[in-house]
Amino acid sequence: MTKQQTLICDILANVHDHLTAEEVFFRARERMPNIAMGTVYRNLNQLAADRQIRRLTVPGQPDRYDKNPMPHGHLVCQNCGKLQDLFLPDLVPYLEQAAGQNITHYELTMGHICPNCK
Repeated sequence: MTKQQTLICDILANVHDHLTAEEVFFRARERMPNIAMGTVYRNLNQLAADRQIRRLTVPGQPDRYDKNPMPHGHLVCQNCGKLQDLFLPDLVPYLEQAAGQNITHYELTMGHICPNCK
């Protein structure tokens, strides 16, 4: 793992939110002032391709990045856009049974209105 990838993983590991690439970039610049935005994007893409992190695509919003590569879903608030992890431990066995195939990963994003916006 490169020092840039290590830095990005450390940034993601120490936040409770799902950061955008721009947010990762600004945090990375605090610790590595010469890092370029292209370097951050390239390394986020590589880390996601290697399934060390997850890229989350929410329509109408910039992609976000999740430190947890394990299968889980997300709730996205339709008002403020906040993302929240949603763990459904029985979902993979259910999907495997329904599909008749082994499931290696899935993307599940559900809309809701968060408690702060109600």
